[in-house]
Order: sequence, then C-alpha cells, then structure tokens
Amino acid sequence: MWLVVGLGNPGSRYAKSRHNVGFMVVDEIANRLSFTWRGKKNYLYADGKRGEDYIMLLKPLTYMNRSGEALRALQKNYDIDRLIVVHDDLDLPLGLLRLKKGGSSGGHKGVKSIIDTIGSGDFIRVRLGIGRAAGMNVSDYVLTPFSPDEFVVIKDTINRAADAVFSIIDYGIEKAQNVYNTKRKESGE
Repeated sequence: MWLVVGLGNPGSRYAKSRHNVGFMVVDEIANRLSFTWRGKKNYLYADGKRGEDYIMLLKPLTYMNRSGEALRALQKNYDIDRLIVVHDDLDLPLGLLRLKKGGSSGGHKGVKSIIDTIGSGDFIRVRLGIGRAAGMNVSDYVLTPFSPDEFVVIKDTINRAADAVFSIIDYGIEKAQNVYNTKRKESGE
C-alpha cells in the first residue's frame, strides 16, 4: 500500500494558506483518481486502486505540529509499507519542487511529528517551495494565503507535485528525482 500524506491545517481559515500546499496536492490527486474523501476522528482519507497499486491519501485533522497523531491512528488499521509525505518548504523559492528520500525534518514541525511517530525519517518527501517573506514572522507567513500572482505559480507546482507522486509510484524515487528535481520553468533559472 502506498500512503500519501498531505500536510496542512484543517478548516476554511487555512485552506488557501502556504502551509496547506500538502493538502492541495492530495486534493489534486484525489480529483484525478476520482477518490472520495471520508472522515475519521483525526484525519480525512481517500483510497482506491490505480492500476495494480492500492493508494491511500491522508489529510491529518490534528493541525500541523501534531500530524503524526493522525498517522498513528491510521497505523492501527493499516499496514503502511510505502510512505510519501507532501509538504511546504520555506527554504525553497516559490514554485520549486524537490523530491527526496530520508533525512531530518529540516525544521518543519509536521514532518518532525511524523518522524517522531514512526521513529524514522526514512520516507519519501515531496517538498513544494513557498519561499520566505523578508521581515515577516515565519508563523504568520506560512498561515497567510498566496497572492493571486503567487497562486498562479503554486497551482502549477501543485499539478507537477501530483505528477511527481505518480512518477514515484510508477518508476521509483530516483527516476522521479531525475525528472522533477529541476529548475522551475517559469523562473528562467
């Protein structure tokens, strides 16, 4: 089973915030696969088959810093053997996409919560760059919505991130990295 966890915060207040790009990506995947979201106490999930692969999508409802609690609740009922976590990354410029396997939390509290829960950082991450705002408090910045111009960029990144998740499932992390760990087309870099 593939478990794809999109990190974010529940509720309409945060729906379009920078910190919720993980939710946006798993929503895009669910839409493409015609999966229906269902609720449990600590999370929303959508699941089904894609070819021979069983895929479950997860949106923790525990707020970012306690994302691991939703994963712990899910682990009681499912044997999770392949994990992909999709999240925002302040250290990447807006619109840049990076795939990696393993490592630390990089200061991301949602990722840290998952590492603490499963006891390892040995899982795949799909990181979407949200950049940093000069002179703005980090907590305030990640909880603010994207500007209309930024949303155009991040919408493309969300679509590429969904494509990257399918590539990871179909071809493995290394091949997916070769395709998606490239410079952003729009920036001309």
